[in-house]
Amino acid sequence: MNSSINVALVGAGYWGKNLARVFNELGVLSVICDPSEEICARKRKKYPHVTITTSFAEVLNQQNIDSVVIATPAVHHYSMTRDALLAGKHVFVEKPLALTAEEGLELTALAKTQQRILFVGHILHYHSAIIKIKEMLAQGELGRLQYIYSNRLALGKFRREENILWSFAPHDISVILSLVHEEPDSVWAVGSNILHPDIADTTITHMKFPSGVSAHIFVSWLHPFKEQKLVIVGDRKMVTFDDTAPVDQKIMVYPHNILWREGIPVPETKEGTAVDLTDTWEEPLKNECQAFLNSMQGESFHTTGEEAVRVLSVLQRCQQSLDLENLNNDSDTEFFVHETSVVDEGCEIGRGTKIWHFSHILKNSVVGENCSIGQNVVIGPNARIGKRVKIQNNVSVYEGVTLEDEVFCGPSLVFTNVINPRSAISRKHEFKKTLVKKGATLGANATLLCGITIGENAFIGAGAVVTRDVPDHGLVYGNPATLHGYVDHAGNRQESPPE
Repeated sequence: MNSSINVALVGAGYWGKNLARVFNELGVLSVICDPSEEICARKRKKYPHVTITTSFAEVLNQQNIDSVVIATPAVHHYSMTRDALLAGKHVFVEKPLALTAEEGLELTALAKTQQRILFVGHILHYHSAIIKIKEMLAQGELGRLQYIYSNRLALGKFRREENILWSFAPHDISVILSLVHEEPDSVWAVGSNILHPDIADTTITHMKFPSGVSAHIFVSWLHPFKEQKLVIVGDRKMVTFDDTAPVDQKIMVYPHNILWREGIPVPETKEGTAVDLTDTWEEPLKNECQAFLNSMQGESFHTTGEEAVRVLSVLQRCQQSLDLENLNNDSDTEFFVHETSVVDEGCEIGRGTKIWHFSHILKNSVVGENCSIGQNVVIGPNARIGKRVKIQNNVSVYEGVTLEDEVFCGPSLVFTNVINPRSAISRKHEFKKTLVKKGATLGANATLLCGITIGENAFIGAGAVVTRDVPDHGLVYGNPATLHGYVDHAGNRQESPPE
């Protein structure tokens, strides 16, 4: 069944070496790609029949490779998955799929457009114990689900490209979402940054679901011993899953009862019973890898891009909770910069300003007080941002652009600073200045030609292409944008400028 499939593994280090072993056992491993010459040398000795390369581009150009398995650091997952899908390959990518839900949605849509499989490495769904627990829940053996908690603890492996939440918790979040069959309506997380001031080593996450189910997740890489335990409480029975236990004792079922006597809950404990998985046991990683191969033959699978996006959404909410906790607890911090963002030397950031994920403030830029800078925002160099400015995701504020106080920039807004750009011709000396005056609103996906002025409290509609000055309180939209009336200080439309 697998003989016609050729798999390329990208990343053969810490976890990738296990994927290499299993896909080789399944008879489909054709290429191993890793940037480390040392790792490549070891793999040549171990897998002499497999092509070894340091070039990811070379892998994508091989027509006989129909599927790519990505086991690189998480920061590379989005770009490598995207490139592999665009090259027409089916993709198995280790968790997390990406670093934002928005990136996950983009990859999921791309896989559909390319008509290719996007398979995400949430391995617990292919574990015999989790499969058995899902069966027990589906058959009503546990009764109504009430409470879940998960511990995933170990000593190391310490990471710098991601914190413990993103390293360990995706597995548990994925399983809990699949057990509850709904998404949480509240999420909060607390953590401790012990070995590095900006990287959480331990986190505790709490989720509350619309059905009333609660869940806790405790993850740490500063624990004296390894522990991987899941506890599921129903109103009829309780189940524990201990992945460090022998196969015949990984699942324990406890038919405990809660009795009510004179309005007081009283526990009635009973002996636990082990569920022996010996007859159905298979290495979870092998099950997972085989499920990926089967998916290319048309079989359905659980760990889709859509499932991964749900996990990413919860992870983002957890991270935001951690960030807010750190900001509130650090009385010496005048402003907040997320650990994935960069502020160059020579910049001035005002008190109370928050700079969120994957943003970059380039040298000599000034950002005023109490601003909100969203994800994937680039400012500068030499840009000027006033006070209480809100810049939404995916906006670049180039040199020559000045935003006065209380300007609002919608998602994916586009500024420019050159009239006639050419890649081969430097025109830095020709930058034209753009001024956005106090209180103006610039809608999502609008484009502003450089060298213009947007008046105070003006309102630029979504998707507008603005090629000329806009008067104070002017309402413009369209392509090219034209004046369609005026707005007051609150943004309400009116026919004439406010007095």
